[in-house]
Amino acid sequence: MRLIQFLSRDGARHVGAVEQEHVRWIAGAQSVLELALHAIAEGVSLEAAAEARKTTLVEPYAAVLDAGRLLTPVDHPDAAHVFVTGTGLTHLGSANARDQMHARLSDAGAELSDSMKIFKMGVEGGKPPTGEIGVQPEWFWKGNGSIMKPSGAPMESPDWALDMGEEPEIAGVYLIGPDGTPFRLGFALANEMSDHVMERSNYLLLAHSKLRQCALGPELRLGDLPADIRGVSRILRDGAVLWQRPFLSGEANMTHAISNLEHHHFKYPLFCNPGDVHVHVFGTATISFADGVRLREGDEMEIDCPTFGQPLRNPLRVAEKRQVTVRSL
Repeated sequence: MRLIQFLSRDGARHVGAVEQEHVRWIAGAQSVLELALHAIAEGVSLEAAAEARKTTLVEPYAAVLDAGRLLTPVDHPDAAHVFVTGTGLTHLGSANARDQMHARLSDAGAELSDSMKIFKMGVEGGKPPTGEIGVQPEWFWKGNGSIMKPSGAPMESPDWALDMGEEPEIAGVYLIGPDGTPFRLGFALANEMSDHVMERSNYLLLAHSKLRQCALGPELRLGDLPADIRGVSRILRDGAVLWQRPFLSGEANMTHAISNLEHHHFKYPLFCNPGDVHVHVFGTATISFADGVRLREGDEMEIDCPTFGQPLRNPLRVAEKRQVTVRSL
């Protein structure tokens, strides 16, 4: 099952289940968060809670998309209670890139960068036997719920950014239950926009380079994540395809098990406060920046993966110049 959050024609919030070309309205919850709280209280899965609340009311999915009524597939009334985080160096990449990477890692005389060391640790210990804990991945914080954008909405890059580049990823979506237990609600496409020029200038600037907006959706896929996921990432300029490449994800194409990434995020009590929502992106191996593409205002970023339903599309916009002045109180 795949769920969306959307606005009705009169502006009211709703949750809907995607059924081919239509959206079936879900009753009794105005948000996925509210529906998930019902599921936890009832001791049932999110899918079962949604199934039990399906109505006979449907409308064309295209009508929701065309009217710009789509919301992110999860949010919170208080954006400060949404944590947007991620892990990097978790994907094996294409077969050719994978072969080159393994050749370098197996060269006893090779001088490995810190990034390659982290990648090597994942290859060797990111998928531990059941019941054991694997190595920890690279981890970063992107922001709170205020940075999340739905499909169709512009993504703004700061005027001072050195680069504004897409990163096609899959995100795990979680809710912390009343007793502090993390519940995975499902998975969604994500565009984890980053400043690759800043990051490459000095790896210590990675934290700065990640403080950008993040698009999520359109749909929340419930249940387990397929092991092999294939999609296409593309950049459109003036309505024409400027660049596109296939991307791979899912555990078959990753150095870490999803469960291992989850453990190393939620092992911190800070991230287990009841009622908080977490959106955690799992990394990528495919970006246009690697092929020399530099995005500019007006370009459209598209992440297309049939496993997740409709594509995630967002035009790029440069934010107005902002001078920060701190006042003494």
